[in-house]
Amino acid sequence: MARRNSLNERELTDTSFFILLSLTEPKHGYLIMQEIEKMTEGAVSIGPASLYTTIRKLSEAGLIRPAPGTETKKKTYLITTEGKNLLNEDIVRREQIVRTAKDYLSERENAE
Repeated sequence: MARRNSLNERELTDTSFFILLSLTEPKHGYLIMQEIEKMTEGAVSIGPASLYTTIRKLSEAGLIRPAPGTETKKKTYLITTEGKNLLNEDIVRREQIVRTAKDYLSERENAE
């Protein structure tokens, strides 16, 4: 069975979500990994293989692009407008998932 491409379905994996979130300012790979660990207080750690595979997919999908004016040997990336739009859509989707779960659990607790 083939793996589904969540980007085609306009859903982000956790890795894609955090990479896009970290790229509201230009960053290269190592800084992306550091930023994600910092923002999640160490709860999320993305290794180099996952990072660069996901960067390639996000770039191919037009969700990130090389940052303009970077004069370093390290590739620096920045979120695109389409990437910001999808990130915001995914935040709404994730909020709905949490609301649904809380409502469901609350209903079950009240039924006991």
